[in-house]
Amino acid sequence: MQTNPTPPPYTSLVAVGDSFTEGMSDLLPDGSYRGWADVLAARMAARTPGFRYANLAVRGKLIGQIVDEQVPVASAMGADVITLVGGLNDTLRPKCDMGRVRGLLTEAVERLAPACKQLVLMRSPGRQGPVLERFRPRMEELFACVDELADRHGALVVDLYGAAALADPRMWDVDRLHLTADGHRRVAEAVWQTLGYEAEDAEWHVPMAATLPPGWMSRRVADARFARQHLLPWIGRRLTGRSSGDGLPPKRPELLPYEGRA
Repeated sequence: MQTNPTPPPYTSLVAVGDSFTEGMSDLLPDGSYRGWADVLAARMAARTPGFRYANLAVRGKLIGQIVDEQVPVASAMGADVITLVGGLNDTLRPKCDMGRVRGLLTEAVERLAPACKQLVLMRSPGRQGPVLERFRPRMEELFACVDELADRHGALVVDLYGAAALADPRMWDVDRLHLTADGHRRVAEAVWQTLGYEAEDAEWHVPMAATLPPGWMSRRVADARFARQHLLPWIGRRLTGRSSGDGLPPKRPELLPYEGRA
């Protein structure tokens, strides 16, 4: 994980991406999502009076949509820090043109890097299981592109893919696609440290203590619930060309003062 040894007094943050950055499944009592970007913004705001934060991420977005809809807005905001996480939704599609994904990610980085003081990219976390194994080659091709672009444009890279703690299925919600609240907290800590701030949890990457695995019947019940509530609707959206984020606005479309909860 690259770090910035002496972080400047960052006064603003813009988060760009999909459901991972929107904050699913870190659900708040009012039904909204918090997520790692909100936690990070709250920490930065606690150090800097007048700190401003925007989160343009929308669930389900592909890298082409991020480039078209979010990158122009983010690049015009003049923020100190921009985080960009995108392309993973593309790799999970049955038909994925990785050359096009790499090209669009390159375009996004080339437009965002000059528009901020520090661009932050990520190697997204991967949950253990058959889904990761099936799509691992595409994911690793995407992450290799992230590393190359970071070297070329002076961006920081947060390596969540290599964090054993985030591979633990217990860090993932029942939909098996989004992190739990503790998972999002660990991601916020990883980005916080990468930006050069003093660690608040030096062991964020350390796996949870081992527990007895659930029994065969419990696993089958969980699998059936997952298929009914999450897998089948996901397949239906793929077959019809729909997205879970269709028609949804960004959670924080403007760069405004922020006093959220860390």
